[in-house]
Amino acid sequence: MRLRNVPGAAEAVAGHERCFQDEAAKQNKGNWQTQFSNNGPLHVEIGMGKGRFVMDMARLHPEINYIGIERYDSVLVRALQKYDEDPLPNVLFISMNAEEICDVFAEGEVDRIYLNFSDPWPKDRHAKRRLTSTRYLERYDHILAKKGCIEFKTDNQDLFAWSLEQVEPAGWKLIASTTDLHHDAVLNEGNVMTEYEQKFSEMGNPICKMIIER
Repeated sequence: MRLRNVPGAAEAVAGHERCFQDEAAKQNKGNWQTQFSNNGPLHVEIGMGKGRFVMDMARLHPEINYIGIERYDSVLVRALQKYDEDPLPNVLFISMNAEEICDVFAEGEVDRIYLNFSDPWPKDRHAKRRLTSTRYLERYDHILAKKGCIEFKTDNQDLFAWSLEQVEPAGWKLIASTTDLHHDAVLNEGNVMTEYEQKFSEMGNPICKMIIER
């Protein structure tokens, strides 16, 4: 994926009071709740893009604390701009690579993980980089609370089918799934769309979703 460079993005990300990087993020491991004004559940979106989903969720659920993770400054800065337009006390951001997730969150610290329209990494040799791989599911296992779950959405049918195949070998179980979310009355109830979700659904692409837990 080629990203458009945004001049000043790195500086804006580094200087934002609600965004953590590198050692600052790692120093909060096990203590993220102290950064919020309430002790609500902690939900994390990995690969949040421009931040529409995490901001909308935080606005709808002020009793829940949200952290949006994004590795690309030129994308993350757009989420920070959304935050500046509508500051919410239950939202934080982290600039990091998802591979370091266990360095930033303690065992059982996260109550829910959202994976929305993750990079499909279509080449077989890159399969381990997919955020729904058994490699990543093992990482999530460390940071999720006992009753925690993962929600995954994508319009990529091949990635979705592959992701379903990873669930059981990784020691997880499938709670619910659909290959046409917007026509599934149960799973679509209360659904909050991402930028990509709106774009792809308007193109006529059905949206897939699965929910898994240990």
